Amino acid sequence: MLDTKEFLSAIKQIAEEKGIPLEKIIETIQLAIAAAYKREYGEKGQIIRAKLNPEDGDIKLTQIKYVVEGADEEGYLTGPLPQRLEEDREFIGRREREETQQQPETEGEGEELKMKYSPEKHVLLSEAREIDPKLKVGDELITPLETKTDFGRIAAQTAKQVIIQKLREVEREVIFDEFKKKEGEVISGVVQRREGPMVFVDLGKTNGLLIPVEQLFTDNYKIGQRFRFFILKVEETNRGPVVLLSRTHPRLIYKLFEFEVPEIETGSVEIKGIAREAGSRSKIAVFSKEEGVDPIGSLVGQKGVRVQTVINELSGEKIDIIEWSDNSVEFIGNALSPAKVSAVKILDEHRQHALAEVKEDQFSLAIGKKGQNVRLAAKLTGWKIDVRSPKEEISSEQVEAPAEAVTEAEVKAD
Repeated sequence: MLDTKEFLSAIKQIAEEKGIPLEKIIETIQLAIAAAYKREYGEKGQIIRAKLNPEDGDIKLTQIKYVVEGADEEGYLTGPLPQRLEEDREFIGRREREETQQQPETEGEGEELKMKYSPEKHVLLSEAREIDPKLKVGDELITPLETKTDFGRIAAQTAKQVIIQKLREVEREVIFDEFKKKEGEVISGVVQRREGPMVFVDLGKTNGLLIPVEQLFTDNYKIGQRFRFFILKVEETNRGPVVLLSRTHPRLIYKLFEFEVPEIETGSVEIKGIAREAGSRSKIAVFSKEEGVDPIGSLVGQKGVRVQTVINELSGEKIDIIEWSDNSVEFIGNALSPAKVSAVKILDEHRQHALAEVKEDQFSLAIGKKGQNVRLAAKLTGWKIDVRSPKEEISSEQVEAPAEAVTEAEVKAD
C-alpha cells in the first residue's frame, strides 16, 4: 500500500513540472507496475494490467486473455481475430519480412500470415464459455491476480525504465499536440544558440528551429535576443517534435498588425492582401467594413505608433499601407503608392494587364529601387503593370518577379 499523500504530491508535482495530464502519469505508473510484476512473478507472453487508485494507493492486478475461436492441428489460431491480435500478426509479419528482406506478398500469392496459439494470452471460446457463457470471440477474459508489490532489484529497475521512457513519450506527445494547434500563429521566443546557419529558439517547453531561408537578413540573431516568429510547421521526429519557425512569412505581418490594431480583431478593418520582400519592403491592402473607420489610419495609429511597432519588430522593414478597392483601376493606382498615378488603363482584362501613367517626376518613385515598388504592386494586385512617363516607359516583364503575393484567402487561412 502506497502512502496516499506522498503519492499524490509526487505525481502532481511531476504533472505540473512537465505539463503532463495527471491521468497520463497514472497510466505510465500502471504500465511500470505491470511490467515489474510480470518480470518478477509472471510468465513470458502474459498480458498483465495494473489498476492504481490515486486516492488510496490501492493496486489491482489482472491477467488478460483474448477469446479466440480455435486452433488447428499445427497450433495456429483459426477464425476471426480480435483487433489487438490482428495488429500483433501484422507486426510479426512485417518484422519477419524485414529480417529476411522480403517484399509483402500480394493478394492470392503465398500463404496468409498466421499466429500461434499461446495459452498465456489466448483462451479458446469453448473454455471461455465454461467460465462465462456470455463471452464471444474477440472479448477479453479478465482474471484477478494476487497483488504483490515486493519486487526484486531487476524488476524494480524494469519499472523505473518503463516510467522514464513512457514519461518522455507522453511529454513529447503533449508538446507536439500543444504546438501543432498553434501552426499558423505567432509566438515569442528567445535566441538560444546558433549552429552554423541554423538558429535555435527557446519557446519555453521546447525549442524552435529557424532555417536560413526563413531568416530576415536584417535580423541580428544574438543569443538572448527576443523575437516574434511565425509557426510554419510542427513535425514529429524520433527525437521529439520539431517546431519550424519563420521570420519571412507574409502572414507574420498580418498577425503583428492583428496584435496592435483592435479594429482588425473586432472585424471592422480587414487586411485583404500582403505582398512582401522580407527584410526590405512590404505592401498591405486594407479595407474598412464600417463607415467612418479609416482603414489606413487604423493601421498607422496615432503619430504612427502602431505601424512603427511592427516595423521595429521586423528590424526596420518598410511597410506601405494602401486602401483596397474592388475597382481594379483604383486598386492599381493605390498599389503604386507612394507614387502619384495620373491614369490607369486596362490593356487586357482577361490577362490582367494594365498600364499606369505617371508624371516624369513620379516615374522613378513608381518604379522604385531596382523595380521593387512596381514589382510589389503587381504582386499585391495580381495584375501585370506597365509604367509609362512622357519620356520613357518600363514594363513589369523587365522586373525580376519574386515569390507570389499573399492573397486574401491565404491571409485569412488558419
